[in-house]
Amino acid sequence: MGAQMIPIGYHTTQFLHEPDVFIHTSGGTRIPAHSTILASVSPVWKNIIDRPCKHRSSERVIQINGVPCNAVTAFVTFHYTSRCSEEEMEEYGMHLLTLSHVYMVPQLKQMCIKGLTQRLTVENVVDMFQLARLCDAPDLRLNCMKLLTNHFKAVEKTEGWKFLNRNDPWLELEILRLMDEHQTRKENSRRQRKEQGLYMELGEAMECLEHICTEGCTDVGPCHVEIKKEKMKPCTKFSTCQGLQLLIRHFATCKRRISGRCLRCKRMWQLFKLHSYICQQTDSCKVPLCRQIQYKMQQEKRKDDPRWKVLAKKVASAKVISSLTLPKRK
Repeated sequence: MGAQMIPIGYHTTQFLHEPDVFIHTSGGTRIPAHSTILASVSPVWKNIIDRPCKHRSSERVIQINGVPCNAVTAFVTFHYTSRCSEEEMEEYGMHLLTLSHVYMVPQLKQMCIKGLTQRLTVENVVDMFQLARLCDAPDLRLNCMKLLTNHFKAVEKTEGWKFLNRNDPWLELEILRLMDEHQTRKENSRRQRKEQGLYMELGEAMECLEHICTEGCTDVGPCHVEIKKEKMKPCTKFSTCQGLQLLIRHFATCKRRISGRCLRCKRMWQLFKLHSYICQQTDSCKVPLCRQIQYKMQQEKRKDDPRWKVLAKKVASAKVISSLTLPKRK
């Protein structure tokens, strides 16, 4: 049986010469094409077309095997139209990704990665992951890992995973290792966000402490400053300010403070100490105990506790970020 000729509509829409290349598929399909178009889209096509012919026949034939005929037709059509229908992506997306990778057609490859990512399911994720590895598609591979990690119990029951378990234990081991790494990264990211939130809260507490001790807020302020009526109104960070005011009031009157048995006083002392590590205006600072704490450290000639220095550095950074992203206090 002779090869079946597949006519393609692009011949009628563009001013092109007669096809000078014919692509044959393993199913017997014969697809006409133009060497100039193929070579302009893909360097691989250009290398193939530039090779000298083995036979003197004027007709140049290129064989593409192992891919459905309609997938090859869609692949060749893309060179002319730069388009791929949803039906073609649904039916031949995996084949098109393979062809776009082998023949180095980046625009089609990106379309396939996007289309296949949208079509990821528990049933096909194992096959998609293997394809993403072979076709150097890190975005698709990452999305496969997310689905595998989030729905592994369901994936384990699929035929794809069972086949992998029986026939490719090394790939199964790699997937499990990557899943573990992905989960570890997620946990680290969650922990870092939580820590950054804590540093932001401490940075806000430092701002509120300076604000209370310098200007006063509502009915708490420095003893030598008369709080003006506008300062007696709650500030924009009053939820933090109010908690600090309660701690300051308690610290000033607590009888157990000296003995060190009061947890609230210890918390207030830690805030004072943290402020003294951050403060750059020791001589003019209005925060209580700032100069005393720094002077005491100098007198005792103790080395700075590295943990406090690290904490102070991170809180100071959080304060800078806060000042850049949040509105100023009113």
